[in-house]
Amino acid sequence: MGLNVRKSVLRGVSSKMKLFNVTRYRVPALTTSAVLIAIFWAYTLFIAGGFNFGIDFQAGINFTVEVPAASDEQVVRDALSEFNPQVQTAGDKGGQFVIRIADDAQNDNFQQTVSKAVSSNLKAKFGNVNILSEEYIGSSFASNLASQTIWLTLIALSLILLYIWIRFKLNYAVSAITAVFHDVLFLLGFIGAFQLEFSTATIAAVLTIIGYSLNDTIVIFDRIRENFRIEKDKSFNEIINLSVSQSMSRTLITSFTTLLAVVAILVFASGTIQTFALSLVVGIVVGTYSSIFVASPVLLAWHNRELKKIHEAVSHSGHGVSSDSGKTSSGRKSAANVPEPVKQTAEEIAEATERKSRKKKKKKK
Repeated sequence: MGLNVRKSVLRGVSSKMKLFNVTRYRVPALTTSAVLIAIFWAYTLFIAGGFNFGIDFQAGINFTVEVPAASDEQVVRDALSEFNPQVQTAGDKGGQFVIRIADDAQNDNFQQTVSKAVSSNLKAKFGNVNILSEEYIGSSFASNLASQTIWLTLIALSLILLYIWIRFKLNYAVSAITAVFHDVLFLLGFIGAFQLEFSTATIAAVLTIIGYSLNDTIVIFDRIRENFRIEKDKSFNEIINLSVSQSMSRTLITSFTTLLAVVAILVFASGTIQTFALSLVVGIVVGTYSSIFVASPVLLAWHNRELKKIHEAVSHSGHGVSSDSGKTSSGRKSAANVPEPVKQTAEEIAEATERKSRKKKKKKK
């Protein structure tokens, strides 16, 4: 009884709701994403010369120093120009800087030599200098950290794929992972193109966005699955548009409120935290976009592809099949004659084709 009431309520809401035709814009949306990602990565690799890796991902020394407040980054950079340092302002009071100097792997006493030279050069330039901290990252540690980061990200994506496969189906899992890959490629391309520092904070931002985007996608997919069971007279294309429309306000409001907090961090923070916040801002926007314009259209494309395979498999088996009903000439559903890789969605697609047939009959009446 409760389920029937829920179905009637949802049908009433969907009949009054103005639908957003997301599938109509799937081609321009996916094309725009592909073009932007290609531009970002091309600029990163061929013009910027690669990512701006922080000290965590390359061998070198990381200094935190305090000099007279009147100094700026360029003055500090000029004082240590022989080492080609990376200099960033640290803190809000002024006068504190983070200095990163990469190890050239040509000096066996690199740490001692550079440490003394930095101290003497800064004192010669500013007089009163206080070295607050000094950290050396070896080449083996940097390479191990990079490889571990890649493996952990791949493992996380694999577990996500497995989880969605179990909770939904393989077509939902592949669509969600496609959206996640879109988000990661876009965010990394943005970071590389604008030469933001690639540090452990960047990895944290990427993993955060993966979880955030995936949550939005699962909400929409759950609504698609529920509407698929309720809306018997709608095509899969219409179900996707209905589900996205029903989830749109929730998705946009959640993203907006999250952005308010992250933008506050972006405005008032500095250094690594500011870069982390900027990555989150871009990731949240892109993740919201991909949940609507990437994941659902990919799911629709998969559905149409499997439907085509079913029709081809049945026609080759010697039985007739109607493109509207999804049944063989003997009245049996075509799923029985479908090759093994296609069987997992055959029942779902056959039901969808039956819906089209019922809908056409209603229009004739």
